[in-house]
Amino acid sequence: MPITKHNPTGLFPQYRNYSHAVEVSGDSRILFISGLNGYLSDGITMPDSFQEQGEIIWNYIGTILKSAGMGYENIVSLRTYLSSPEYDEPNVQLRMKYLGNNEPALTVICCQLLESKWKLEIEAVAAI
Repeated sequence: MPITKHNPTGLFPQYRNYSHAVEVSGDSRILFISGLNGYLSDGITMPDSFQEQGEIIWNYIGTILKSAGMGYENIVSLRTYLSSPEYDEPNVQLRMKYLGNNEPALTVICCQLLESKWKLEIEAVAAI
């Protein structure tokens, strides 16, 4: 079963021992997208607002999906980590904006994230 790493340009630099996404292909293709945060493509700058971080992340997800020949409609599972419950409704609104009628399996977790400036992190699984 072939494994393809997806690290398209335009996203923040990869961390050590990390890929932005890994695709497993065979009769079907499954793409595992690592947890993404709101860093701009320089890997240093991050907006303060939840909305801006969320838009950046969802655009990164779209870029990765496109690199694999997929779209938001191919997402089958999402895991979202929020730094505070106050971000639940804005998170739902972003998800609805990008997923449309797609209803993947979903988990939302409130927790302390690795960096204090992160408001959310999202990981996804897509299939075709």
